[in-house]
Amino acid sequence: MLNEKNKLSTLHPAVISVWAAVVAAGHILPTIPVWGTGGTFSLASALSPLSGIFFGPIAGALCSAAGGFVGSFIAPHTAWMGPFTFIISTTTAFSSGCIAWGKWPPVAINKAGSIIINGGIIVYFTGTVLWFTQEIGRNIIYYPLVVYSLGFVVMITGIIFSCSLFLSPKRFLKFPAIWLCAFGGLIGGASIGNFFSLVLYKQPVEFWAALTVVSPVERAVFAAGAMIIGVPLLEGLNKIGIQAGPQKEEER
Repeated sequence: MLNEKNKLSTLHPAVISVWAAVVAAGHILPTIPVWGTGGTFSLASALSPLSGIFFGPIAGALCSAAGGFVGSFIAPHTAWMGPFTFIISTTTAFSSGCIAWGKWPPVAINKAGSIIINGGIIVYFTGTVLWFTQEIGRNIIYYPLVVYSLGFVVMITGIIFSCSLFLSPKRFLKFPAIWLCAFGGLIGGASIGNFFSLVLYKQPVEFWAALTVVSPVERAVFAAGAMIIGVPLLEGLNKIGIQAGPQKEEER
């Protein structure tokens, strides 16, 4: 992966503060029902993955953590885990950033002999392990096999192709780049959120069986929203001098 420590150090604190405020404000805007899923789409749903895509996994996670935490207080109806709901948006931002800013192969050995693993893989592995720590999760194995595997495949595809798509001079290629990163990140964030949902609400197997189809469709819609919002924002931020999204090597 890129050196996120350097990325974070070059990102002005004001940018993090402003973006965190935008994320927080996204929680109070009206939500849009997602037809056929029973879920709703809000601006905050799109901004979480964009945080990581624009500013990298660490800086993006900080933005979403701060914005999500504040958002849970100004719009408590959106915070099903109370003030801890921000954990999911933070994980989503981190996962999306790891996809957008990651390098292939996702598992490598650096010059010092240390193993470097893309953070998105760690999120998926953690979410899957946590799922099977719950009895209900062990009784519906096909949910993570279908949903998490689909997200994982998209994540790997994003790691392979998204950086070159972002760096292409062809504007339309940024649309699939953002969708890949957002979808992979949203499923990654959901894998952590699902664990908390199992622990807190203990939904029956039938509930998760229905979500086996609904969850990927819902996240695909959220990723499309992030894509539509994200491409103009990405170009606009770069035009005003705020480096957003993967940059060419000499610009990093």
